[in-house]
Amino acid sequence: MGLARAAMRHVPGLTFWKLMGSGTGEGFTPIPNTGVYAILCAWTDADAAQHGLEAPVFARYARRAAEVCTLTLRPLTARGRWSGVSPFRPLSEGQSTGPLAALTRATVRPANLFRFWRRVPDISRRIGGNPDVRLKIGVGEVPFFHQVTFSIWPDAASMARFARTSGPHAAAIEAVRAGDWFAEELYARFAIADAQGVWQGRPAAEVLT
Repeated sequence: MGLARAAMRHVPGLTFWKLMGSGTGEGFTPIPNTGVYAILCAWTDADAAQHGLEAPVFARYARRAAEVCTLTLRPLTARGRWSGVSPFRPLSEGQSTGPLAALTRATVRPANLFRFWRRVPDISRRIGGNPDVRLKIGVGEVPFFHQVTFSIWPDAASMARFARTSGPHAAAIEAVRAGDWFAEELYARFAIADAQGVWQGRPAAEVLT
């Protein structure tokens, strides 16, 4: 992943990018999954994304991969910052009628690492057992400190039910706000414009249905 940094800086139309590893288990854990990696990209526009994904750096990843899944996302809402910037610019107001993707990202303060990771197993089990979740993965830039959760839901209602009524998740949100656990955080919601490739042996488009 580190060797791709120089090439990523020169991809035209790419306004923000992150190279990330993943965790094992449901949702995310501090134990790395050395077989799955994620590349997050924000582009100036759809044409830039289409042409940018043809850059040699992405082709090199694909040649080494047993599976490649590419999701095209349209930002609906975004608040917070990532590495000091706001990378996602919502393109429209209102709710999407199709499946939605949720992304949460945080830099955990060192003093709160134990409190944060102590709550993770309960949340991971709850999201893993939720029948509404179409796809879930935990990724991150720096183990333990910089964490990202990404999930796909059939609609806004099912996403909201989990976030607000799931016991461990709701309790963790309350603790985060009360204890100022994060040095930086970002929450974003996306409509899914397209899904290509394969995810865990299934065509990516089937994951959304």
